[in-house]
This record gives sequence, structure tokens and C-alpha cells, in this order.
Amino acid sequence: MLSIARSELIQIFRNRSVLITSFVMPLAISAFFVYQHEVFAKIGSLGYIAAIVMFTVCAFGLYTSAVTTLASRRQNLFLKRLRSTAAGDASILAGLVLPVTVISLVQVAVIMTVLGAVTDTPANVGLLAVAVLASVAMMIGLGLATAGLTNSPEHAQVTTLPVSLGVIAVASWVGISGTDELALLKRLLPGGSATELAVNAWNGGVALTDSLLLLAPTLAWVVVAVVLATRLFRWEPRR
Repeated sequence: MLSIARSELIQIFRNRSVLITSFVMPLAISAFFVYQHEVFAKIGSLGYIAAIVMFTVCAFGLYTSAVTTLASRRQNLFLKRLRSTAAGDASILAGLVLPVTVISLVQVAVIMTVLGAVTDTPANVGLLAVAVLASVAMMIGLGLATAGLTNSPEHAQVTTLPVSLGVIAVASWVGISGTDELALLKRLLPGGSATELAVNAWNGGVALTDSLLLLAPTLAWVVVAVVLATRLFRWEPRR
């Protein structure tokens, strides 16, 4: 797994288009939100900024990169070559998505740290970390499922757009309007409960048990995504 991840990391840094579209652009967008934190805090809250930054990186960095990577490795028959080795399927997938996952987690951690430095620190750092990890797990699962519908890296620009824009839209809707109205709908949408969890973790004022209950819809989406991935992701046959 680690050898696959190391090779994949090298490929990422050699591909300028992936670096710019999947990592530099989300970082630049997040930096804009942090820079204009006073404006966005008036629209929503500091928790809203934390949530939108989290999903900007997870949607455009992690999710899109994972789908593009898997589609590219299938197209150039790299998956077929990997499956001719002794590596198991789980190790292959983990090795392919590990670099983009680690890079995205580092990005989120850095941006959150900067946001906390220029504003106020989050009320519950541990809960915020849980929200980030749950969101990352959900986006990886959705990425594996979407990769099953994606024939090439170019095709990934189309297949990833609905989910990427969808989770950003949900995060903005929940982060700005809250869940006083249409609470069930907002929490059941992908990214809705994770956004509310991130907002609660940063702003505080909500009981820990109530916040932890918000993990249920996100974890349910993780399960749904994994089930879809097992049905949609097309493996090259082993030789």
C-alpha cells in the first residue's frame, strides 16, 4: 500500500493541472473566505466559514482528485497491472487515495489553524476534528462510487460536478440559514449534518450529545457511498 501511495504522490506533483485545479484552487478559495472572515461571519458565523472551507477542500480537492486518479489509472491500465501483483484490492484502493486524503487533511488543518489564529479558536477542537474526518470518509466513499461512472480523467470533470457543487450548496444553505426550519431535510442531504456539526463545534452553545447525534446521517452516507462503490466501481480482472 505504501509503495503505491508513494508512487501516486510523485505522480500528483508531476501533474501541474491536478495540482492547480484540485489543490491550489481550493486553497485559494479557502484563503479568500479566511481573509474576508468578517464579511462571511455576518452572513453566517465563524462556524459557517469553517464548514464551507472544509467542504471546499473535500469536494474540489479530495473528491475530484480521487475520481480523476482512479479513472486515469484504469484508463492507462495501471489498475490492471496492480491487480497482477500480490497486493489486495483494499490495499490498492487505499494506496491510490491515501496521498490526496493526507494532502486534503493537511490543507484543512492549516486553514482551520489560520482561521482560529485570526479570529477565535473553536469551542470544541475534538468535535471539529470528528466533523472533518466524517466528511472526508463520506467524500472518499462518494469518490469511489463516482469513479465507477467515470471513463476517463476528462470525463471526471463532468461526473464530479453535481456532487461537488451539491455539497458546497448544502453546506452554504445549512451554514447560513441554520436548521431551525426544514431540519430533517437539511440534515439528510449529503454534507448537511456534517456542516451543522462543524458549526456547533466552532461556535459552541450546543450540548455534546446533541452534536454527536449529527454524525448519524453522515455515517449513513458513508455506508451508502461504500455500497454504491462496491456495485459501480469496475475492477480490471486479475491475471
